[in-house]
Amino acid sequence: MKKLCFFSFLFVLSLRSLAQFTNVMISNTNDPEEASICINPKNPSQVVAGANINNVYHSNDGGATWISALLTEPVTGVWGDPIVFTDTTGTFYYSHLAYPPAGTGSWIDRIVFQKSFDGGNTWSAGTYTGLNGTKAQDKEGIVVNPQTNEIYVTWTQFDVYGTSSPADSSVILFSKSADAGATWSTPVRISKEAGNCVDSDSTMEGAIPMVGPAGEIYVTWAGPEGLMFNKSLDDGATWLPHETLITAMPGGWDYNIAGLQRCNGLPQAICDLSPGPNHGTIYINWTDQRNGTTDTDVWLIRSTDGGNSWSSPIRVNDDVPGRQQFLSWMDIDETNGNLYCVFYDRRNYPATSQKTDVYLARSLDGGNTFSNFKINQNFFTPSPSIFFGDYIGISVYDNMVRPIWMQYASGTLSVWTALIDGLTLSVDEPSINAYSPLLGQNSPNPFSENTWIRFNLKSSCNVDLIVYDVLGNKVATLYEKERFNEGNYDYIFNAAGYGLQPGIYYYSLTCDEYRATKKMIVY
Repeated sequence: MKKLCFFSFLFVLSLRSLAQFTNVMISNTNDPEEASICINPKNPSQVVAGANINNVYHSNDGGATWISALLTEPVTGVWGDPIVFTDTTGTFYYSHLAYPPAGTGSWIDRIVFQKSFDGGNTWSAGTYTGLNGTKAQDKEGIVVNPQTNEIYVTWTQFDVYGTSSPADSSVILFSKSADAGATWSTPVRISKEAGNCVDSDSTMEGAIPMVGPAGEIYVTWAGPEGLMFNKSLDDGATWLPHETLITAMPGGWDYNIAGLQRCNGLPQAICDLSPGPNHGTIYINWTDQRNGTTDTDVWLIRSTDGGNSWSSPIRVNDDVPGRQQFLSWMDIDETNGNLYCVFYDRRNYPATSQKTDVYLARSLDGGNTFSNFKINQNFFTPSPSIFFGDYIGISVYDNMVRPIWMQYASGTLSVWTALIDGLTLSVDEPSINAYSPLLGQNSPNPFSENTWIRFNLKSSCNVDLIVYDVLGNKVATLYEKERFNEGNYDYIFNAAGYGLQPGIYYYSLTCDEYRATKKMIVY
């Protein structure tokens, strides 16, 4: 145990970091899943959310309290895949799939939009796009052009949903509204390649539109090859003659997570329109199993030249390899360019456990690095007999952060948010659960030669102390399965001794089944 010094003072960890965020249960009725949330930039006290199949919620106090209702539409019906958003006037929209009454249409035969002018209290009749006989219209993505107030929507059209027949295919369509959702343009196909209709890895699915700083329309989606990209420079009139491949998604976008009935890694995407230094950068966020079926990770890729070239994938979750992170969603604070991702996470439990937490990751440097924060107060364990939906959500405006997620307990699904202030979200606060060993921030930090890593053990245990790079690669093993007694310890770490180049690294302390991770910087 060289370089180990026992020190007599008690290392204290703030209780605030163990229960940092107020959690608010929005509802536990009507089996809510696939949740979406939106802050009104014109009046941030108004927050509206939706969840499958037809749940709608609104808050007039920034998300502290909520009123629940069921959304109805007598002509088109309401059938899930909710996306809640606002236009430039502060009007709320609730987009969803359709299930018209018998004899008036087919199951999921169009994409429907309903509006609220009073903060989500009441909703208009629906308008729609995409109706094409009995073909299925599924999984819409929405963005509003802040310069024109046009609404852009992309989605998947299935010839016949769920069939494996080679005669049927899936394609990505685009439509827009120039009159606040009153009417919609004729849908156009923007994917040259087609997928099958199985609704799995070989299906074209999860299309998300973005708006660039000059009004460019960017779209990404997942398909058999991986993440695809297309763009229009003339307000959707014409598109690239063929979509381009951004990056592979090893393991596909449809994968298995123990305890879930199904899970996917479909993308979420945003273009930075803030006045910050990364104005114009395109960000795409997804999950995949390139590191193995027991090590699903959250990823980010970006382009600073309008999608002509892309960075290498950046790992968003900052834990050590070997745990599951899944169902990610992303938003950007358009007042400052700060980037936020929310996802489910099992880093705090044994690899065989299905206990699940919710984590928030934030980047202040254009996606170069992320700090991770555990934001749920109580873990939950899903059940494979209960459909958990395909996504969770997050909305951010002017440092007001409102994630939304589902939990499951005692046979009941519930939907939650957390009240998070980006101004007080410290990059130095640890992301550990209440029973983890207490791992201190290394000091000095940043450092060039030596730094001190301090930790406190509540009982005797086998300790791993390991350093990783930002992609999760192990770069230094300080302790491996070494037995320590209860107490306080100090490790003197020399970066040059392990050949570390200047950059950002993470050090992780594992004590039997518990672990904690922190960031350090070498310069």
